[in-house]
Amino acid sequence: MLVAVVGLGCKAGGSAATPAAAGAEKPFMSAVAGNPPGAGEDVPAPEKTDGFDGKRAYAQVAKQVSFGPRPAGSAALGQLQEYLETELKSYGCAVDTDSFSADTPAGRLPMKNIVAKIPGEKPGIILLGTHYDTKRLENFVGADDGGSSTGVMLEIARVLCGQKKAGKYAVWIAFFDGEEAVNREWVDPDNRYGSRQMAAKMATGGELKNVRAFLLADLVGGKNPHFMRDGESTGWLKDFVWGVAGKLGYGEIFGSALTSFGGDDHYSFTARHVASVDIMDLDTVNDVPYWHTPQDTMDKISARTMAIVGHTILESVKGLELK
Repeated sequence: MLVAVVGLGCKAGGSAATPAAAGAEKPFMSAVAGNPPGAGEDVPAPEKTDGFDGKRAYAQVAKQVSFGPRPAGSAALGQLQEYLETELKSYGCAVDTDSFSADTPAGRLPMKNIVAKIPGEKPGIILLGTHYDTKRLENFVGADDGGSSTGVMLEIARVLCGQKKAGKYAVWIAFFDGEEAVNREWVDPDNRYGSRQMAAKMATGGELKNVRAFLLADLVGGKNPHFMRDGESTGWLKDFVWGVAGKLGYGEIFGSALTSFGGDDHYSFTARHVASVDIMDLDTVNDVPYWHTPQDTMDKISARTMAIVGHTILESVKGLELK
């Protein structure tokens, strides 16, 4: 993604895991052994965050990083794709995939969108999203940029797919491939390959008109987060989500400052008139100076921050179910 504000900027081996036996440690948990959450970090307990477990989300980031760099079309990303599908199915999620290929500056690359679908009682879709690919940079493992939001959405999927009662509307959780530009700079159409594919496919299939709101997360794992209000996000939805965060006591993190990220996966949906909001910390001067550098590693990640973001999204989904 490209940024349009001074001081702000925008966005490989292992084998897929199989579901753990009842009572056994989940496969991804071993990945956190060498990268435990910060000592003394005040991570909210799941019972205080709608069941969202920040430590589990943190472990999911460590699992992704264990695959190494994961740019679109790479073998490492293929391994992560297998892991994501296996993990989502282990939660009881219905999983749809869309394998496609895209013309990029690096040639035609295979890509795959992965969508967990939680049914609802009435027509209507609340769409959540993240990208899971990493920028095509040497030694870039994307703990925050790609890893943190994907960890959050995996944990949200675990919570929602495990619910016994369906909500009013369906919730779809999209894991987009190919968000990152192949070239160093973010210049259309070299970006958002996966989200553009999904938006177009939903429009053709008639589902897009049923999307009541799209909540995108990106770069949500930093230790000093400040989520400014993106000027390209839909006004009412931005006010709604930030209002939820404020009521939960996260007003200092979800602040009132305005910015423009210059591009992210929500652009694929706002262009088609879908109400969309982007939750992202892109203050590269103060908060994420490691953005798009090899320093975007596990030591930058906060389980507490991910718990706050996950809690805010889950409560926002609850509120949108009432609209």
